[in-house]
Amino acid sequence: MNFSLVLMILTVLTGVIWALDRFVWRPQRLKKAKEESDKFAELNRQAIDQGEISVIGEARSVYDRIAAQPKWIEYTGGFFPVILFVFILRSFLAEPFRIPSGSMLPTLHSGDFILVNKYEYGMRFPVFNFAITEGTAPKRGDVVVFKYPLDKNVDFIKRVVGVPGDEIRYFDKKLYVNGVLQETTEDGTFFDKETYTDLKQFNENLDGVEHKILENDKVPSMARPVQGHNGLNQCLYNMGDVVCKVPEGQYFMMGDNRDNSADSRFWGFVPREDIVGRAFFIWLNLSDMGRIGSIR
Repeated sequence: MNFSLVLMILTVLTGVIWALDRFVWRPQRLKKAKEESDKFAELNRQAIDQGEISVIGEARSVYDRIAAQPKWIEYTGGFFPVILFVFILRSFLAEPFRIPSGSMLPTLHSGDFILVNKYEYGMRFPVFNFAITEGTAPKRGDVVVFKYPLDKNVDFIKRVVGVPGDEIRYFDKKLYVNGVLQETTEDGTFFDKETYTDLKQFNENLDGVEHKILENDKVPSMARPVQGHNGLNQCLYNMGDVVCKVPEGQYFMMGDNRDNSADSRFWGFVPREDIVGRAFFIWLNLSDMGRIGSIR
């Protein structure tokens, strides 16, 4: 189920109920309550004048009973400000995501809960996905969440390695951007707890952005197109290697766990409008609270 769609529907529904109650139903209730309480007040005065037992206080209770907000409105329209706040925060400022796999190891671990900046690349209206603000363009080295090109209902997270106009070459597990080999230095090993595998760890300098990547010695250099690849006419494949020219308005993504990541080497490019935002902070990992912090 599309949570953004559900949240938008709830916001509209509770907002309509809140507005109707604030500007239509509540004034009607108050008017009716005053009319009825005035009737009881008049009956009280008549009873007192005739020496009968007074029912003082009943007029006030009648007013409160009629003017009271119905429970169904209290539990729907009453939540509108909270739901509206969540809708604005999640849609235009920062959205939480949970990392489901190890394709971005060692930068992001399975189980990390992250926050994604929704306004840096330009705010887009949820569900309809039209641009509200322009923002800045994604840069090489940014870790971004985007709609998976082969299924737009699925969110992926990878690192931007190619921007529009770049030539990306992945050859023998080496990354070249516009003909320039991206510098890497060995940095020991990393133990992948999910696969029980020791992986080689490297520090990579991607156009000035330093971060860590992993390689599996037991896996050959691999890049091959899958069914649904959206840019075959811009790529050349040969024996597990690939060279791609990134089209205008699109981006080339790769996982930091290079030999365990389904990314642009396999399915192609990501259009700018399908980029959700930049991942910038790990706010929780129930298995390792020390994971909390910024994302590089």
